Parts: sequence; C-alpha cells; structure tokens
Amino acid sequence: METVKRQALSEIEIFQDLTDQEMEEMDRSTTMSTCESGRVFYGPAEVGEVLFLLKKGRVQLYRLSPEGKKLVVAILEKGSIFGEMSLVGQGMHNTFAEAIEECTLCVMSRMDVEHIIEEKPQVALRFLESMAIRLQETEAKLEDLAFKSIPVRLAALLQDLASDSHSGDTIEGYTHQDLAEMLGTYRETATQTLNEFKSHGWVEIERKRIRIVDPGGLEILAQP
Repeated sequence: METVKRQALSEIEIFQDLTDQEMEEMDRSTTMSTCESGRVFYGPAEVGEVLFLLKKGRVQLYRLSPEGKKLVVAILEKGSIFGEMSLVGQGMHNTFAEAIEECTLCVMSRMDVEHIIEEKPQVALRFLESMAIRLQETEAKLEDLAFKSIPVRLAALLQDLASDSHSGDTIEGYTHQDLAEMLGTYRETATQTLNEFKSHGWVEIERKRIRIVDPGGLEILAQP
C-alpha cells in the first residue's frame, strides 16, 4: 500500500520537486481510500479541511441551489487535486464531491499540507498556480452563464468532452441530465437543444452516447 501511495503522490504535479525522503514522509501522513461510482464522499456538512489527490477515476464537484437545482462546478480527471482552497480560507463548505466512476484518492490533512508548504516553497508556488487556474476556470464558467446562450455553451461543452474521449468524435457515459447540470440548465432544455443539433446534422444521439458528425458546424456555433 505504501508503494502505491508514493506512486500516487509522485504523479501529482505540485509534488514533483520533492525528494524520495520527503515523498516517504508524505506517504506516512496520507491515507488512501477508494470510492465506488456514484458515491458522494464530501459535502457541506463535513467539518474537516483536507486536500484530496485523485489517483484514479473522475470526480465531479457540484453545488445545489436552495431549490435543489444542481450545478456542476468542475469535472476532475486523475492527477487532479481539490480542496486546496481551504488553505486560503475558502474551503469546500458549499460543495459536494461525487465519484462519477470508481476512484482512488489520497487524503491529506490541512496540518500536513501546511507543514509541507512551509518546508518546500516550490510546492507552495505550485499550489498558488493550481488555485489560480481553478479561479480562472470558475470565472470563465460564470462568464459563459451570464453572456452565452444554451446552444453556444452546449456546442462548446460537446467539443470539450469529445476532445477528452479516446475516439475524438464520440462522447459516452453522459445522460441529458448530466449535460444539463454541467450547463446549469434543465434537462428538458438540454434535450431540446440536442435535438436541434441533430436536426441540423451536427450530431447523432443514442442512449448515453453522442457522436459529432459535423465538427465544423459545432465549431462555428461555439464561437459566435
């Protein structure tokens, strides 16, 4: 288990400057856990401030409106860290973290994170870079919500998801509800917009599967 943890930590970019001895010390201060798909492993009721290191799988961070509407804030791939905003007093107090496929996580306490930051300035700088990127992504998402229409945002989202897939033109594993939550809209709106894309010949739609057949059409729409 210790070897697995050290390997997991070494794959996280912010820790790449650590020596083997420092990695061993970190290994002793972290815990490793697995989460099955669909499990919400962190929520607003949690009081502990921790740093999560995603070794395997994918995680979605989301928030709920007072009416219960779900807004996906981020989809995180392996190698990502999250919970780092607790270091500047922001925490994840309004955020849920859910495994959207089986995940392996390393977890560090705030005290252990602060210790390594004090000892290794390079790690502190990489934490700041990580937080800056996360803030930029959040600002871009808010700008999209405020100024771009649902079709434009959906076209851009499909392009992003397709670029992350192995095939390059096929998006699998997402329901219309999933897409709606990532856009901050209702399922019916996402479905209607997808059907419009299909009528234009831009996509083909199957159950949990969307194939982009006219990437040029989506490209034009995504960049009005």
